[in-house]
Amino acid sequence: MLFDGLFDGFTAQLLAGMVMTVKITLAATVVGICLGLLGASARMSKTRPIRWLGDGYVGIIRGIPELLIVFLIYFGSTRLLMFIASQFGYNEYIELSPFIAGVIALGLTFGGYATEVFRGAFLAIHPGQKEAAEALGMSKRRIFFRIQLPQVWRVALPGLGNLILVLMKDTALISVIGLEELTRKTSMAVTATREPFTWYLTAALMYLALTVIATLLLNYFEKRSRRHEMPVQRTAVKLAEG
Repeated sequence: MLFDGLFDGFTAQLLAGMVMTVKITLAATVVGICLGLLGASARMSKTRPIRWLGDGYVGIIRGIPELLIVFLIYFGSTRLLMFIASQFGYNEYIELSPFIAGVIALGLTFGGYATEVFRGAFLAIHPGQKEAAEALGMSKRRIFFRIQLPQVWRVALPGLGNLILVLMKDTALISVIGLEELTRKTSMAVTATREPFTWYLTAALMYLALTVIATLLLNYFEKRSRRHEMPVQRTAVKLAEG
């Protein structure tokens, strides 16, 4: 039968891989959001070198495939760490764990695309709000956290949601450097049982379940972020109808 092997030990292994997929998605999302905010701030900076740095970051991420970024971070970080350690007289082999390398690689990729999402969200905020806050004597830091950032989240959330869904599927790339997430666990089950269709179909259903759950959560947060707009919209509709 098609799913005869689903209740053996490999099912638990796939569930463990599913949990690892969620962990790396969440960790890379946090890293990517931080980098995206920094990248957007850099691209909108009035200082030319900082603006060039932001443009260069986005250009590099757009121009290099995600898989190559994973390889560069995983293998390149080993050489970099060994070089730094050698300067302090430590000559042992140092290797970055697949989880950390994956988080860095996917976080860099997510951040590059999130930079444009955040930049568009910042530009969507009317400049008069910043000017009014400056007229009231608010510092730039306070304007950013109290005026701009709360509105940026509301505008950027739909775009970020799409990036998070793409990121969740891109976690499969980390399997090539040995991280035992869902795709790698599935490959191990296929090798052991020689039932590729059963296990790959099971993995596909698991990814689909994660996507549905993530979509529902993102829709909830998006509606919650716009809850203050609803009374205003209903009032406008009533005025238009009356």
